[in-house]
Amino acid sequence: MDYADRGKLRIVYGDVTIGVHGEDFHLIFSYQTGGLESMVKSGKEWLYRTPKPTFWRATTDNDRGNGFPFRSGMWLAADMFQKCVDVQVQIDGIRIEKPIAPVNNKYSDKETAERVEIVFTYETLTVPSTQVKVSYLVFSDGNVRVRAHYYGKEGLPELPAFGMRFIMPTEADGFVYEGLSGETYPDRKAGGVHGIYEVEGLPVTPYLVPQECGMHVDTEWVKVKRSKVLDNRKRHMEQSELTFRAGNEISHSKFAFSCLPYTSEELENATHQEELPLARRTVLCIYGAVRGVGGIDSWGSDVEEEYRIPGNRDIEVEFTM
Repeated sequence: MDYADRGKLRIVYGDVTIGVHGEDFHLIFSYQTGGLESMVKSGKEWLYRTPKPTFWRATTDNDRGNGFPFRSGMWLAADMFQKCVDVQVQIDGIRIEKPIAPVNNKYSDKETAERVEIVFTYETLTVPSTQVKVSYLVFSDGNVRVRAHYYGKEGLPELPAFGMRFIMPTEADGFVYEGLSGETYPDRKAGGVHGIYEVEGLPVTPYLVPQECGMHVDTEWVKVKRSKVLDNRKRHMEQSELTFRAGNEISHSKFAFSCLPYTSEELENATHQEELPLARRTVLCIYGAVRGVGGIDSWGSDVEEEYRIPGNRDIEVEFTM
């Protein structure tokens, strides 16, 4: 990169991908997988799967007791299967023609920019279907602002949750966050004390039947720490961190998150703890909305109405990586 271009992003227009590179970080967005395919920071890969919107949290005894999975089960399928129907690319605020082959051939190998925004639109398999737009705005300093917007639609059932799921290649050493102490939910947070808390490993609550656990609401930021990698030549590296910070410089809205070694589907599929797979990944979910857990009783009482997520209401979550 020329001296005049230092401090800018370098852009590589591939046939089915767009690479965005800066000082000590590299991002690859894929039109084929429909999202951010690779995120390398200081030589370490932070993604095992392309991040996608998530609509499901594992059901609890109380959910099953009041029939919630039967009423809203289509969101489990929507969580597992979704289709990317549109991709838009903006360079320094100007939208360009989608740079796939052969359009990408008009660009050189010396393309630069101050900022790059890529917006993916997903369609759900729900009936009726709706859409989610996910925007990645990359700045030259390495910050990536992510905004996920769910478009509510009449006729859709209540959601268990809405946010973004990031699956990392190896099990994290632990995480640090600023928010409320302990495990909290929208209807179970009155006893939480605000502070900065460090959690070792990725603890899973040892319920007899695996179910939803590990949620932290009203969070300002969370920092995931990893030292393990998948590279056979060097399984352990110096511990590095990736921070997710709520909102932006104008909006300081908080998010909820869980950081576990399992997806919600893996928890859902196990009827006993020994049926859970070997912990080998990190599953970080950043949520803009989470259904309460209830707990009035475990035999049929639904969650209080103010802690439910109507399917016809728009939801947005925004954070910076």
